[in-house]
Amino acid sequence: MKRLGMFISDLDGTLLTSERRLAAVDVAALAELRRHGVRVALATGRSEHSLERQLQLLGVARDKRSLPVDYLIFSTGAGVSLFDAPTPLRSLALAGTPLAGALDVLDRLGIDYMVHKPIPHTAHFLFRRHGGDNPDFARRLELYADFAQPFSRQALASFGGATEVVAIVPAAGGHEKAARVAALLPECSVIKATSPLDGQSLWIEIFALEVSKSGAAAWLATSCGIAREEVCAVGNDYNDEDLLSWAGQAYVVGNAPPVLRCRFVTVADNDHGGVAEAAARWLADR
Repeated sequence: MKRLGMFISDLDGTLLTSERRLAAVDVAALAELRRHGVRVALATGRSEHSLERQLQLLGVARDKRSLPVDYLIFSTGAGVSLFDAPTPLRSLALAGTPLAGALDVLDRLGIDYMVHKPIPHTAHFLFRRHGGDNPDFARRLELYADFAQPFSRQALASFGGATEVVAIVPAAGGHEKAARVAALLPECSVIKATSPLDGQSLWIEIFALEVSKSGAAAWLATSCGIAREEVCAVGNDYNDEDLLSWAGQAYVVGNAPPVLRCRFVTVADNDHGGVAEAAARWLADR
């Protein structure tokens, strides 16, 4: 069957409903795309471990063939893999001077952060707090307490680099802090995202310069022999923006921030079949 392109969907807030479930209409739409020869990929900020935990809650971890997906872009593009195979096809790490510079900037700005171990051990991380009130940081630390240890230079050296550094700041002034961090770290990829935990705090994610959802999507599309113009992407948050801008066609679900809804074609929200609408509109256009 002739390949008709690639369809890439974000996960949280896009393919998953507000209750973090899969809507039957969206799953059926992905299956329909595959029947037409379209490759389907998920692009998530989650690590492979976090995604596996979510798939277990969804009841598809044991048989991933029950979810019509071919590829996984995880950790905001730091890793790419087949959906049903654990070995990454591609992985990128933050190390050396860029990593040291990122931690120095966060320490000088007094921003709390977590340094995650390189793929495939991303679940493990070091954390540093600077003493301010930061409930979202505390909640994430509590959720993953089994994988966390206090930051030390010795522990960092044993990591041999990092998948990413996750800095968490309260909503008030969060975008300004993210912009300042990005300006001070031109040698890194700095991507902001709304917290999936409280829906308000801002996560400032720092990666190797080459890392982004769009960079991973471009690598994957090229590997599959699919042109950029033949790629459709759908998302809902700031960390999807570069992917949406890169794709040949892009949609945002109705629960996306106003700044994104003004830039991209808007479909229904994640509780009312937004992904299914995007897939149907794109397939019909083609």
